[in-house]
Amino acid sequence: MKQWSLIVDPVPGAGSWNMAVDEHLFEALAREGETVVRFYRWARPTASLGYSQSVARTIDLDYCRRQGIDVVRRLTGGKLVLHEKEITYCVASTDEESFSTTLSASYRLISEALVLGLKTMGLAAVLAGPPPESYRRGVMPCFSFPARDEIEIGGRKVVGSAQKRVGSRFLQHGSIPLEADPDRDRRIAAAGRAAPSNVRVISLSEALGRPVEFDWAVARLVEGLAERFQVGFRARSLSPADLESIRRLERERYANAAWTLGRA
Repeated sequence: MKQWSLIVDPVPGAGSWNMAVDEHLFEALAREGETVVRFYRWARPTASLGYSQSVARTIDLDYCRRQGIDVVRRLTGGKLVLHEKEITYCVASTDEESFSTTLSASYRLISEALVLGLKTMGLAAVLAGPPPESYRRGVMPCFSFPARDEIEIGGRKVVGSAQKRVGSRFLQHGSIPLEADPDRDRRIAAAGRAAPSNVRVISLSEALGRPVEFDWAVARLVEGLAERFQVGFRARSLSPADLESIRRLERERYANAAWTLGRA
């Protein structure tokens, strides 16, 4: 049985730190057959922009500043996401045998594993079909609609994900709300004009009708990954060398306004 590395961050991190850790895990992968899975939280409400998104067209920076919402830019594509009371997952891998060689196939496989994890929680989660053309081409926030092969419950999006791939190496990370405030997701969009008022998001707490703890939900998502891919997990800690690389990435990229606000 293959063994994947598992990191479950014990405390929430800053947005710039979280993005630097994910990029480091992606860049530090071995050439063949290595997979690292990470679960983490956010120390402050943080809006993340997709790699190529325009700040002016996408996000209301003044609103974010007034509300104390941090802003970061991801290495992956995709749309605007507000991270707060959620589980964020990261899968970084060079294992073509487990994940295939294409973005779309690996994306679907990971979604299937997350669906299994949600089903162990008692949730009737399914893969979504294609979204409206207005969502695909527009700048609505991520949770406005489920995209193809994202995950929904009762027609409402419960997991939003994005992936970056370079050859056999890929990074996929995604957001799973523990609690959700759809109206605030709408308000962080540029002047509120980019998002519909009926944002189609559901949180784990709403879906289950009770509060959901981070550790409880993560354990079940790990079960889903283990079942779908027939793997075991070994705990991994970040080494001093890892931490040095992450701090450099945070300083040079994710805490740097030139990257966050000027990249697009």
